[in-house]
Amino acid sequence: MAWRKSPQSLIDLFYEVLPDDPRIERRKMFGYPCAFLNGNMFTGLHQENFIVRLSEDDRQLANAQFNAQPFDPMKGRPMREYIALPEEIMADETAVKDWVKRSLSFAGALPPKEKKARKTKKAK
Repeated sequence: MAWRKSPQSLIDLFYEVLPDDPRIERRKMFGYPCAFLNGNMFTGLHQENFIVRLSEDDRQLANAQFNAQPFDPMKGRPMREYIALPEEIMADETAVKDWVKRSLSFAGALPPKEKKARKTKKAK
C-alpha cells in the first residue's frame, strides 16, 4: 500500500506551530516533514496524521482527554511514545502548539542521539 502525501493545510499547520527554537532541526522522514531535537524526532506528519512524541505522563493525559492511542503507521508496528493528534485537537491551533511544546520538552530530556557512521562503498 502506497502512503499518501500530507495535505498542504496540514503541512502549513505543522510549520506554523513549530516553536522558533534554533535547536530544532527540520527535515523530512519518508517524505514527510518532521522536527528533531538533538537527533531525536519529536514531531512530524504521516499522511493525514500529526504525530507527537510524549512522556508516559503526557500519553496518559492524552489518553484520558481524547482516548489517544499509540501511532501505528504500519499495522502491528506502533511507534513507541508517539500518538497522532485527533481532529478535535487539530481544530485548535493553540492546543496543537501545547502538545508540540510538550513533545519538544520530552525530547529535550532525552539523551542526544549518536550519529551513525556512514557506510562507505567498497571499491571494485
